[in-house]
Amino acid sequence: MINVTIENFDAEVVAASHQVPVLVDFWAPWCGPCKVIGPLLEKVEADYQGRFKLVKIDSDQEQQLSQAFGIRSIPTCVLLMDGKPVDGFMGAIPESQILEFLNKHLPSAAEEAAQDELQDAQALLQAGDPNAALHKLHEALSINPGNDDARYDYVKLLIENDMIEDAEAALAPALAAIPRQLRFDALEQFIHAIQFVASDPRGTWDSAQFDALIAANKRDFDTRLAKARVLMVGGDWTAAMDELLEIVMRDKTWNKEVPRKSIVAILELLSPPKPKVDAQATGKSAGGIELASKAVAEQDPQAQLVSAYRRKLSMALN
Repeated sequence: MINVTIENFDAEVVAASHQVPVLVDFWAPWCGPCKVIGPLLEKVEADYQGRFKLVKIDSDQEQQLSQAFGIRSIPTCVLLMDGKPVDGFMGAIPESQILEFLNKHLPSAAEEAAQDELQDAQALLQAGDPNAALHKLHEALSINPGNDDARYDYVKLLIENDMIEDAEAALAPALAAIPRQLRFDALEQFIHAIQFVASDPRGTWDSAQFDALIAANKRDFDTRLAKARVLMVGGDWTAAMDELLEIVMRDKTWNKEVPRKSIVAILELLSPPKPKVDAQATGKSAGGIELASKAVAEQDPQAQLVSAYRRKLSMALN
């Protein structure tokens, strides 16, 4: 348990909640019910062994924070995850209700174990050990098959290591889910491109062979799609999207919209992961108050590329 003030709120609550859920207990020394629930919260925090973090805010001493959270009575507890309030309760509720409240939001022990495996896998990838990362990701999915982040990273890494059949098998549960996630559709489209290049004679063509046919017939969409898939597998993403856009501009629905779906897939695969955001980088003060004077950080070049081609696709579809 940590006592929080306006000075350490950003670090101990906002930033910390990106790593572990933070339960904020608004209390005051004169409040009788606060003295009842306070020890219960501390006991539960110890019992949960790091699954959440408990902080206490004296609402009399820290009125700016109380006002930012709209506190009207105490004790009031607010749960923050990823920098945002997600739920809360008021009053000195019994321990059983505190547990029910927390269990509704906190990941299970198995989910946390799977998340640890995922983080280990990401560290191994950064260290240049994809085989060990694959093992860790497989373990994460074995512990928690519902961990979509682990499944996405696992399938993507299998594809990158030319283990296409294994990738298809690992991807199948995600493709059967309703609704499907766009990122899994993207992986499916990428697998289709790889399989085309491996099985179709045009998979070994150079650009000149494709371009000769396209020059003779601008609406030779089959050749354009084949060229785009070869470019995708070769990692020339912008050239692949340019070729696919040429099809979309001429016929939006050709071949069950495969060209459009392929562009969307490439954009999804190229989209940089959303970074963890700390309070200072967001341009927010303690309590989440916007700071108009904060400068806007420059976009990552890859994010700019994705944004530009999203606009191009939108224009082609309109």
